[in-house]
Amino acid sequence: MKKIKFGLAYQILVGLVLGIIVGAIFYGNPAVSTYLQPVGDIFIRLIKMIVVPIVISTLIIGVAGTGDMKKLGKLGGKTILYFEIVTTIAIIVGLIAANIFKPGVGVDMSKLAKGDIQKYVDATSEATSHSFADTFVNIIPSNIIDALARGDMLAIIFFAVMFGLGIAAIGEKGKPVLAFFQGTADAMFWVTNQIMKFAPFGVFALIGVTVSKFGIESLIPLGKLVISVYGTMLFFIIVILGGIAKLCGASLLHLVKILRDELILAYSTASSETVLPKVMEKMEKYGCPKDVVSFVVPTGYSFNLDGSTLYQALAAIFIAQMYGIDLSISQQISLMLVLMVTSKGIAGVPGVSFVVLLATLGTVGIPLEGLAFIAGIDRILDMARTVVNVIGNSLAAIVMSKWEGRFDSKKGKEYINSIQKAA
Repeated sequence: MKKIKFGLAYQILVGLVLGIIVGAIFYGNPAVSTYLQPVGDIFIRLIKMIVVPIVISTLIIGVAGTGDMKKLGKLGGKTILYFEIVTTIAIIVGLIAANIFKPGVGVDMSKLAKGDIQKYVDATSEATSHSFADTFVNIIPSNIIDALARGDMLAIIFFAVMFGLGIAAIGEKGKPVLAFFQGTADAMFWVTNQIMKFAPFGVFALIGVTVSKFGIESLIPLGKLVISVYGTMLFFIIVILGGIAKLCGASLLHLVKILRDELILAYSTASSETVLPKVMEKMEKYGCPKDVVSFVVPTGYSFNLDGSTLYQALAAIFIAQMYGIDLSISQQISLMLVLMVTSKGIAGVPGVSFVVLLATLGTVGIPLEGLAFIAGIDRILDMARTVVNVIGNSLAAIVMSKWEGRFDSKKGKEYINSIQKAA
């Protein structure tokens, strides 16, 4: 008789189910939030603690290993082009889905509970005070210590790339520095594995608090939106991302198998950050070069949020439909063009999907107040879009590795076989 392994994925799943049960039983009871929120916060803080050291150390090692500015510039150009194409497709899919399913038509607004969107309004005014050009100016940090403290990923990536090129340029003198960052990366991956043991408790706490706050029944009036978002996200993963994987000779099924634990964790916590270190580690094991993974995956966290851009398009049309506003084709094209800019220009702002929607709706004449109705269930929707973001960025690392002609297929097959044997 085969012994059943109670691995991390199953532990997280149990935490997720137990959290939903506890939240449903104690719906409306503030004690759930009092006792469980600190546990969830500790887990999120543990993850945030390790993200910056891992990104900066692995990126410096990867870039120093490449040591060629032309090669890196070529990779950067291809990566941004790929991100722009895929996120544009995501926006189009979101708009088409909203027009087909019409989730906002016939919604009784009197039955909807209004959420608090003030924190998003504050974040929007702060984010939109900068022009689109400022976004690119701010990629270059004036103070790297400040950028590290704020977790400004784009500024960190820029500095790490330049520092890595500097190490490569000085040759032998740079080897001790490179060895230091290699040691840092190895140590941080060990720390990651220890933190992941706490993941089931973090998931249990975060889900328990969420369900206890809004209850299952508050989903009913917005059920059509939830079903539309989840259905469209599933379509995007299978058809669009699956098609991209097939075109580049990869397997989406293999990718999902590799990232099984990470996808459950990302869904449960509604946070891509929680899985960034493990995604990078696994993509390397799958056959992607370290320098490609170190550059593509963290950059994708700002520029390749497929799930978020798809949701933003769908949610914008949903709010318009809810208010009985019929957007013409030209208005929807305008919405698409605005989203293409705002979804990149406000990268890294907390609650980014909501902030992007707030910055976008007014430009096409959709009432901003409509966002208050979906604020309450935003976390449920965020869980779905986080999964798409993680799959999209992982696939991007494979696509770029293959586009560069540097994907190690043999290593990939061996890694898949080892996972299938362990299952």
